[in-house]
Amino acid sequence: MSDHRDIPQRFNDEALGHVLVSDGGGTPRPAVIIVPTVMGISDLEMGFAERLVGLGYCVLIADLFGTAFRGAARDTMFGEMNRLLEDRASLCDRMTSVLDLAKQQAEVDAAKVAVIGYCFGGLCALDLARSGADFQGAASFHGLFKPPGLPANAVKPKVIAFHGWDDPMVPPEDVAALGQELTASGCDWQIHAYGHVGHGFTNPNAHEIGIDGVTYDEDAARRSWTSLEDFLAECLR
Repeated sequence: MSDHRDIPQRFNDEALGHVLVSDGGGTPRPAVIIVPTVMGISDLEMGFAERLVGLGYCVLIADLFGTAFRGAARDTMFGEMNRLLEDRASLCDRMTSVLDLAKQQAEVDAAKVAVIGYCFGGLCALDLARSGADFQGAASFHGLFKPPGLPANAVKPKVIAFHGWDDPMVPPEDVAALGQELTASGCDWQIHAYGHVGHGFTNPNAHEIGIDGVTYDEDAARRSWTSLEDFLAECLR
């Protein structure tokens, strides 16, 4: 049975409410920070966290939008996402503060931390890696690849991106550009692309968002999760 603990944080006068999921044993564990989709913390991320705890990790589910927006409507959440994306440097500062907070938790082995993100969260995971932050692994699931336009830094974590080839939000030229960018950074990187797969493929309820090309794919979800398990074992064990 996993243990859930709320972790409040103030960032730029905003109240954030992260959730720490652990085995409850109190022993520091390798940790995974999950950065949710545009819709914020939901049962989807809770389910991913439970699976990761079962594999021996401690998990912090990050709240980047704030407690005031928990469970808000789609249009509201897209508006908040766009607000955050207007200042990628500030968004990265927000992510850095979450990373630092996670490392301070008694349940977390601060020397073994990975960050994984979904859609908007995938962009956040990649931007944190681009910032030069010190952590061990960054994974993006159907994330956005456009760089933040900030000065380049050495990328310290290993990086893996899981991408649906038919994702309408990430054209093939963005995939190639990410590979070139990561090669130039000198980091250890992988991009896994799934044919005939769109955006949001890990979410069984992806179609509910009502956007063409956003849909669940059972095979891609299974394959990417299996690859994630291998990636985390490589980065954090």
